[in-house]
Amino acid sequence: MSRLNLVTSTNATPEQQQLLDGIQSQLGMVPNFLRALANSPVALRAFLGLHGVAGAGVLDARTRERIALALAQANGCQYCVSAHTAIGRKAGLSSAEVAAARAGSSEDAQASEAVRFALSLAARTGEIDATELMVIRNAGYSDAAIVEIITHVGMNLLTNILGKAGQIDIDFPTVEMQLAH
Repeated sequence: MSRLNLVTSTNATPEQQQLLDGIQSQLGMVPNFLRALANSPVALRAFLGLHGVAGAGVLDARTRERIALALAQANGCQYCVSAHTAIGRKAGLSSAEVAAARAGSSEDAQASEAVRFALSLAARTGEIDATELMVIRNAGYSDAAIVEIITHVGMNLLTNILGKAGQIDIDFPTVEMQLAH
């Protein structure tokens, strides 16, 4: 059971309800982690704004989902692994590609570099060296794409922390944290 209140139609303020209605109309559902974020309409608006802007950038949806899966696995967030497995499949990732992302790579060489870079950024809180920056640029990523990778790392760390701290009830098909060998 979630340790944070999940805002629903029965307990929402008018402001919270308006936000939830907007999410419902866009996604056809309101994921529980957004219901938890709705406890603070300011936090939910900030997340939705950043998520919307970051989703319109140069990184394709499959690469964004690979990054999300890799970070969720590395950070031990079962909610996020489950959510991004479903979202990643919708974005076109195969089961093998989902597994590769969770293991910190990709079947696509360029995307694999983005995943590796994202994991390094998270593990070292941004303390990357010049070689890592050269490698990601040599893989074909512009400075705009690099900044977007950094942005996605930040967003995913936020959701991983929220998912774990709040023990958010999983409302996607549950995916076990153990990777199949």
